[in-house]
Amino acid sequence: MGSGSSVNVQYKHSLQKSENAFKAAVLIQQWYRRHVARLEMRRRCTWRIFQSIEYSCEQDQIKLHNFFSYLMDQFTPSSSKERDFISRMFVSGESYKEAELEKYCDYESIEVPDSYTGPHLSFPLLPDHATALLEAFQQKQQLHARYVLNLLHETRKHLKQLPNISHVSTCYIEEITVCGDLHGQLDDLFLIFYKNGLPSPSKSYVFNGDFVDRGKQSLEILVILFTFLLIYPKEVHLNRGNHEDHMVNLRYGFCAGLNTISRVVQNPTELPFSCSFSYGFTKEVMQKYKVHGKKILRMFQNVFCWLPLATLIDQKVLIIHGGISDTTDLDMLEKIQRNRFVSVLRLKKRKESSGKPQIQAINGESESGTDAAPRLSLQPQSAQAPSTANRREFSRWLRQTVQEQIDTCRRLVDISESEPEELTYSSMVSLKDADEPCWTRQEEWKQVLDILWSDPMPQEGCRENKVRGGGCYFGPDVTEKFLEKYSLQFLIRSHECKQEGYEFCHSRKVLTIFSASNYYEIGSNRGAYVKLGPDLIPHFVQYQANKTAHLLTMTQRISRVEESAFRALREKLFAHTSALISAFKSYDRDNTGKITLSNWATAVESVLRLGLPWRMLRPQLVRSTEDGMLEYKSWLDDLAMEQRSQEHIQSSLLEVIYRNRSNLETIFRIIDRDHSGLISFEEFQQTWKLFSSHMNIELTDDGINDLVRSIDFNKDGNIDFNEFLEAFRLVRQCPS
Repeated sequence: MGSGSSVNVQYKHSLQKSENAFKAAVLIQQWYRRHVARLEMRRRCTWRIFQSIEYSCEQDQIKLHNFFSYLMDQFTPSSSKERDFISRMFVSGESYKEAELEKYCDYESIEVPDSYTGPHLSFPLLPDHATALLEAFQQKQQLHARYVLNLLHETRKHLKQLPNISHVSTCYIEEITVCGDLHGQLDDLFLIFYKNGLPSPSKSYVFNGDFVDRGKQSLEILVILFTFLLIYPKEVHLNRGNHEDHMVNLRYGFCAGLNTISRVVQNPTELPFSCSFSYGFTKEVMQKYKVHGKKILRMFQNVFCWLPLATLIDQKVLIIHGGISDTTDLDMLEKIQRNRFVSVLRLKKRKESSGKPQIQAINGESESGTDAAPRLSLQPQSAQAPSTANRREFSRWLRQTVQEQIDTCRRLVDISESEPEELTYSSMVSLKDADEPCWTRQEEWKQVLDILWSDPMPQEGCRENKVRGGGCYFGPDVTEKFLEKYSLQFLIRSHECKQEGYEFCHSRKVLTIFSASNYYEIGSNRGAYVKLGPDLIPHFVQYQANKTAHLLTMTQRISRVEESAFRALREKLFAHTSALISAFKSYDRDNTGKITLSNWATAVESVLRLGLPWRMLRPQLVRSTEDGMLEYKSWLDDLAMEQRSQEHIQSSLLEVIYRNRSNLETIFRIIDRDHSGLISFEEFQQTWKLFSSHMNIELTDDGINDLVRSIDFNKDGNIDFNEFLEAFRLVRQCPS
């Protein structure tokens, strides 16, 4: 009896311990799941912040570009000299004819000094040249300008012979590797080559655009890729991305710190323009090649517009940078002259939709203004003009007539050249299909814009991509119809940063691949590439190019990225202080200085329009309040204290500079057409005429001269960026 009772007690005690252990395990599991869920929620919120701010910047770029395009359409030059100058300022290098471009970028006249210790190139290129470049760039060496221009010259010649859509087959190679955006991050490219091997006759690559901007080594990436392209033209394929566009390159890279901005506005002579800001491709080239940078940039612009638009693997997998729309037509994309779209952001409306320039073209004025074409009588001869009562038909006829006469002028000018333009693949396709229906420039432009800028969405249909400001959102139904129409299995695209480096959507019919790791911040995302064999089944390889990211725990990584995201968001809020005050006051009708937290969230979204979950983000942005009310003026003062520099720059002025800093440098670079870092008096005068015509301000030439001289603080006959920014500061400080 006694022993049996003792065993029973021990059993109950053991059972109680097991039950307690089980309950503890359940509690730990529940805690861990809540912890992971909170981390995932923080990660998603952080991701939303970064993406919203990034796309908002792209949208600002397009808005600014549309503004200048509008000014161009409204401005009527008073003389042929003004027309020529404006054309040179705002029309990119596509107006250069073959002989002019080669003469301008004459690499043979550039001598390589004996003191140069970097890599040397000779053509045709060999695999040893590529290896030498890789080693040199790893050691932070720079390729001489002569070799860069020579490489671009040979690359351009090769690209001109390629079709708009490259066709690749897995019949002769084991697999094809597809890489997404690199964005100037050379370490990612090195890691891809280390893991996957260098391009070779047995190792084929497709690089899907966005090689440049944001990272520090865009130029080195392009040099490496162009070198491999020339060595292995059948194994290396490059698609154009939306950042292979000189207008996009002008904006990206304005990354001024707060102290830098404050020093500039306090002392405009302290920092030279060349070292104030960084990481845009235009700025990168000009910093690395101060003597021949303009020539190199001009050649890059021309090479970009010759990059193929897509790659097709085994007629089953289409690789494009952005996406598609419900009007994407591969037949049209195959036949258009892709080099006409030097900047996809800008369609030259003066050719097709602007009334006054069309009349000038019909009356015999040269449209481009960059070449002195013979004066001709350009009256319509092929068809009688339709009645103006039918405005659509008349507009179509007018566009077609103007384009025909422009093409006639160009052909006549080309005949006068001593060396005829060589036939390109696109021109041969156009001649071959001369009987096919002709498309308008607007239709062709939209095709290119959509495949470079579009994004997939989970909802059905196709709608304008207002978040980015260009391209469209396309749904699974659009994807399904497109794949069925062209007998495709799936699409591969890039264009969007993904946390794991890749992501499927639309029932695994659309694959996004992104190869720039740590894109937003160290630890923010992995990079990835995908390998396709003859079975076309995708195999992914993920990586982190930064060693620090491997040492961080998940919590540390998310905290670090989150801190960076909220810092950027606070800057964005501070930049819109004035608009936020107005929005808050609309909810504070009794002038108490307080609003509810719900109204705070609504007001902030109405101003910033970032589409963020502000109620979820509120604890990171607003201190907790006992009564659920927010003293918004005090909150804005706290924001200003965070952003204000040690020099105590005026808060309202700093707000304006924060809000406009990217636009200010983009405007400066647009005016500074030779990328010298200086605006000449003539450049400023002609640009001011654009603004004055838009704002209906009457200002004489003498008045403009007085204005430009007043901005030239150091009286050197030019305006640098610091003087430009200082003039902006002084204007903002003047009482109205």
